[in-house]
Amino acid sequence: MKKLSFILFLIYGITFSQNLEERIYVAAETFISNTNNTSLNLLSEQESAFKKQVKSKGEQLALVFLQCHKGYYLDQSSQLKEAIITFEDALNRFKTNELSKISDFNIIESCLIPLGNLYTKTDDYTNAENIIKQYIFLAKKNNYIKHQASGTINLAILYQTIGKHELVLKLTSSYLNKQNLNKHQKQKIIQLNIDSQIALNMINDVSDIPKTIHINVYDQFRNNYAIQLQNGNYIEALKAFNKAKTHISKDSLTRRKLAKLYFEEAQLNKLLNNLNDAKSNLDLALQILLPNTKSIEFLDKNDLYAENTFIDLFDLYATLQEDHKTVLNYYGLSFYVSKLLENNWTSQENKISNQAANRIRSEKCIEIIFNTYQNTKNDTLLFSAFQYAELNKSGILKEKSIKKALLQKHPNDSLLLQEAALLKEQEETTHRLINEQLGKSQASVITSLSSNLNTISIKLKILKKAINKKYSELGGTDFLIGDLQNKLLKDEAVLVEYFYGKKAIYQFIISMNGINLSKINLDEGTQKHISDFIHLFDSASIINNDISKFTTSAFTLYNILNLTKTSFFKNVTMIPDGLLNFVPFEALLTSKTNTTNFSKMPFIVQHQNIVYNTSAAFYLKKAEENRKNDLLGIFPVFEKTKNSLTYSIDEANAIKEEMHATLFLRDQATKKAFIKNSSDYSIIHLSTHASSGDSSTPANIEFYEETMFLNELYSLDLNTNLVVLSACETGVGKRYKGEGAMSIARGFQYAGAKNVLFSLWQINDLSTSKIMQSFYKNYSGSKSANTSNHQSKLDYLKDETIDNIKKSPYYWSAFVYYGELTKPTHDNKLIYVFISLFILLIILFLLLRVKKSYGKDITGVSS
Repeated sequence: MKKLSFILFLIYGITFSQNLEERIYVAAETFISNTNNTSLNLLSEQESAFKKQVKSKGEQLALVFLQCHKGYYLDQSSQLKEAIITFEDALNRFKTNELSKISDFNIIESCLIPLGNLYTKTDDYTNAENIIKQYIFLAKKNNYIKHQASGTINLAILYQTIGKHELVLKLTSSYLNKQNLNKHQKQKIIQLNIDSQIALNMINDVSDIPKTIHINVYDQFRNNYAIQLQNGNYIEALKAFNKAKTHISKDSLTRRKLAKLYFEEAQLNKLLNNLNDAKSNLDLALQILLPNTKSIEFLDKNDLYAENTFIDLFDLYATLQEDHKTVLNYYGLSFYVSKLLENNWTSQENKISNQAANRIRSEKCIEIIFNTYQNTKNDTLLFSAFQYAELNKSGILKEKSIKKALLQKHPNDSLLLQEAALLKEQEETTHRLINEQLGKSQASVITSLSSNLNTISIKLKILKKAINKKYSELGGTDFLIGDLQNKLLKDEAVLVEYFYGKKAIYQFIISMNGINLSKINLDEGTQKHISDFIHLFDSASIINNDISKFTTSAFTLYNILNLTKTSFFKNVTMIPDGLLNFVPFEALLTSKTNTTNFSKMPFIVQHQNIVYNTSAAFYLKKAEENRKNDLLGIFPVFEKTKNSLTYSIDEANAIKEEMHATLFLRDQATKKAFIKNSSDYSIIHLSTHASSGDSSTPANIEFYEETMFLNELYSLDLNTNLVVLSACETGVGKRYKGEGAMSIARGFQYAGAKNVLFSLWQINDLSTSKIMQSFYKNYSGSKSANTSNHQSKLDYLKDETIDNIKKSPYYWSAFVYYGELTKPTHDNKLIYVFISLFILLIILFLLLRVKKSYGKDITGVSS
């Protein structure tokens, strides 16, 4: 009986399974035959039910088939975010269940190609590149010529979108003479190659295009339009554009491509000062993307979605306006869409790139407010300008800080723990990918790592949605001017923040008394002054060989940067930007001087304590301190090598005398030891070599046996009060607008270090050792890193055992402190001494009283 029941159960299960698989295919085919929003809603309901039921590989494959067709419809109807989610789920399902082993389902054409294109449309360039390279590899492996060409075309379009035209030429040139390409693909590859040559000014006239290359009529006019536009011949460009339009069918274009066509026409009309025509073109483009919106005046912000074409439209709309409020409102719409796009990204490289684009818009907003303020003197405008400056300051570090604070508040939350683990895995995989690419590993290994990154990205997006829904405190880093001014009053400080734009440097000086906004024109002279001053620190001999040149340059830059306005404040919180990130402000001179004696020069450091930060939001934030004051020291020393750090041992001994420290010396100073112990200490000190990296290699730091690269630091989880990087160039790296240098110091900030002391250039071993010894001597008593850093430089300048030539700012001003401005505390030992003396005085007083009383008693008995 039991056997019969089991057989019946098995038969029923198989039948049900077959029925479920068939039902999924039927639902998909029904939708394909009648695609509209009503059938889409029905399909989505069915999909949700199917997801809960599917078990077998056949059922999973059927669901992938359904999702690919759903994703295609969503893409065509401009529901890009939903399309991406659908394709990502299909791809993840296909990989997880290893469906390629049971079917020849064309995942490249059905899922990977449209998903890669969607990533490009929504500016998710990191995932786009990963996906496209994946399917190019798969196409080569399976000898799919058509898909190889499709991948090449889409990768070229991606590189063209982000301005990497040299890569486009390299990529397309290898395909120009390939056989077995269909006519359409060949034409597309030729045209992409020509487009990038025009962009690079390699083609300045249509006659420069070889006549042997076959180009259709539409592309001929498009090429002429692009060349004329590039050369500034706008009338001829419009003529060519209009001729090109007559050779395309608007019905054959997607809504997105048609909107972009109207945008291009609007651009041309704006350049020709045909403002009404430009406005009409933009309204047409907006109507295509938002059919229920007649023009921007009737726009409902809630109707907007993650589509980068909107940003182009709103930015151009803004340039057609005169009223400053309307202009700022339109730019605000661009910022809003930019945020919608960014919400779907997981790669920090992608977000950093977006920040750079947003800064161009921020500069325009600050300029508008600055000009309006000159006419109105309305002080409320100044804080608005400051908010635009802050908008794209260290956005990635801010986001990381918010996530870390949330996890500290909810340490047992499974969602937050999963996210933290995935972010760590993402950085570790990125590091491995960089290493494999540098080592020129096999394409299969690189493709596998790229695929893993994409899988991690998909998982992070799903988690992010759940976390945002659960935690309302996951907001931004907005603050009120009053909060900032109250903290400055408490710290007896002034805040100086720079915004380094393309046309100007804007300087904000904020104190308890108000905000001051200055504009420094960024002409060639200003740029040269800044650059020349920075290059004075390229080697030790430059300043000493021409001291008068240094003093002149240091005082000139002090005036250019308007620092006289801050001279009344003892403490300065400095937020540099752009090239100013590499200026040692303490080495600037507050007045002219003819002296060649460095210790007598009026350096800023002689009068003010400068503390640096990456954003005013970080200055305001009060981080929870790690109560322990134990120090972890890493000293590889590198004895008997050309990289020997002779005085590093003196540095270690000085630290041992002043601090409760665990030191790893010589062959104990390994990367493994550092990683194992780094999270257990409140202070980390690394005395070693470091490099800022180059165009292909990221910034890195040396341990005894191995190098640690920047992405490896990103994967650490530190709760460290202070990191001291006693090494060269730890504050230097590839520079990104808004985010700063991708340096070792930034790596530690990203990993969770609250305060960091680091160097801006290659520094002398002996002078570093002396400064560090002084730093820890001061720190052991004051527990204030900013005060100790300031005092260590003063001590160095006052030290009579150091020759004048070694007192050049090259030797002492390299170290900059980024973090909190903290007041020094009294040395506990001194407190104990005072308490002991007080107790002794009380005891003596009591003894005297007793003796006096005892004396009276004796007198009384005698009488």
